[in-house]
Amino acid sequence: MKLAASSAVTPQFGTFIKTASPHIVEILGTTSLHFGVVDAEHAPFDRATLDLLLLAGRAATFPLLVRIPDHAAATILSALDLGAAGLLVPHVDCARQAADVVARAKFHPGLRGFSSSPRAAGYGTLGMKAAIRAGDDVLIVAQIESAEAVDAVEEILAVDGINGVFVGRADLALSLGHDNTGHDDVQRATQRILQAAVSAGKIAGMAVAGRKEADAFAAQGANWFVVGSDLSLLRQAVQQIALPGNS
Repeated sequence: MKLAASSAVTPQFGTFIKTASPHIVEILGTTSLHFGVVDAEHAPFDRATLDLLLLAGRAATFPLLVRIPDHAAATILSALDLGAAGLLVPHVDCARQAADVVARAKFHPGLRGFSSSPRAAGYGTLGMKAAIRAGDDVLIVAQIESAEAVDAVEEILAVDGINGVFVGRADLALSLGHDNTGHDDVQRATQRILQAAVSAGKIAGMAVAGRKEADAFAAQGANWFVVGSDLSLLRQAVQQIALPGNS
């Protein structure tokens, strides 16, 4: 399955994966979701666990991005060598940071080190040119979650190699001095981010609780949705069959 890299597509839907189980990835691969995001920022995943989850994603032909925990070159290289279809990059506050991430993620032009042996290079079967092309084709989505990032969102989107932005409403609310993602300041910032992405013809991403919320933000231009997580979806499904009074 090929992930879309622009807004000129039908909206795409995925979910966060926070459980260290390749079986979860395998099951999600049987659904109509377009992608998953392995949450290495907020879930307890080491490199070996990421390897198993990305292996499962390849086996299930279910594209997996990784939300990386930091911008370090080694972190970026590891996720991409293991076969991630892209990166969701938290706390991108300015165009310089965005450019640094792109440089660390790309071979051409960039600083990513090449090896023919990892999963991303087909374990030596792709050949160097094909492996480089595939590596440079991964998605890079910058998470906008601070007042500084909102002010710089147009410049971040203008960085070559950034495929889109993703609104991190919780941290954005904190940055703006609020503890409520529904605050008017957060709503206005969200609208600006989405409008900037639409104007740039790039991914306008949102984390949402469900389809109703996704539809509301789609009306504002959002086109790439991460709906809950494996944990929240499991809980919701169980609650739907729970007896009244047991919630």
